[in-house]
Amino acid sequence: MSDIVEPIPGIPLNKVPHPYTGYALYLSAALLFALNGTVAKSILLTGIDPARLSQLRVTGAFLVLLVFVALRNPTALRLTKKEIPMLIAYGILGVAGTQYLYFVSLTYLPVSIALLIEFTAPLMIALWFRFAWKEPTKKSVWVALGIALAGLALVAQVWLGFALNAVGVLAALAAAVSLSIFYILGDKQLRVANPRDPVSLTMWGFAAASLFWLVTQPWWAFPWGALSGNSEPLSDANISFPIWVMAISMILLGTVIPFSLALASMKHLRASQASTVGLTEPLFATLIAWILLGEALSATQIIGGVFILLGVFIAERARLTT
Repeated sequence: MSDIVEPIPGIPLNKVPHPYTGYALYLSAALLFALNGTVAKSILLTGIDPARLSQLRVTGAFLVLLVFVALRNPTALRLTKKEIPMLIAYGILGVAGTQYLYFVSLTYLPVSIALLIEFTAPLMIALWFRFAWKEPTKKSVWVALGIALAGLALVAQVWLGFALNAVGVLAALAAAVSLSIFYILGDKQLRVANPRDPVSLTMWGFAAASLFWLVTQPWWAFPWGALSGNSEPLSDANISFPIWVMAISMILLGTVIPFSLALASMKHLRASQASTVGLTEPLFATLIAWILLGEALSATQIIGGVFILLGVFIAERARLTT
């Protein structure tokens, strides 16, 4: 995804959960998701279109998940007519929208800043619950919103006349909206009378996203030549990797494997624990992008990033205890 994984309802806890195992699994997932930001940006820097890269990622992930579901739970391959409209919205607005907009933001912004802005999705979800679904909202949510907005102002350095690229910021904010839709629709589908298991739900979401891209940009026009060159993800080292190898890494190490690790961690962690551990992802992304791409943030931007994460943490805690 871009790559936030929220605790998913419907994952049963083990009879004897092992929290440290859960933390290790989720931290591993967060690390791989964070690393994927640098991998994706390295591919984007070669000139490939963000829409095509998004198509490659969601379609590749769908095919891998399709094989997994077919082998482990073939009955989940059946669809009911009632599911189809929601799955289409889930896949197009949630999956395809999030991936594409995140990649657009990476084209214009440092990895860490794009991810920090996208990480405001939980705040948008809290606002949606309050105003759209009229659910009670703790006062701490408004405090969280204020802290996060202050953090965004510091990251953007607004006193300098908004130092960030406007297109990148708008794309990252739109990605946060799409990610919110992904969570809200996914949560809704997991709370129906006979819910799907999260893996097959994700598979069908990727399927709808893949179908959307197939219609809007057919595979027979895919610029395969864009994957034939090399990319240098290491800023200070003269080391290059084939782009197609990095693309496979983006699909497997950056999508399928970390998602599987996150699901496995749900057997050992409560939602509040996992959501807290998930905040390590932008921290990992900042460190990795600094080491590999040379993307350094100023001290003010780092403080702003801490504010954003603090706001998200407070909002998540408020939502999970409501």
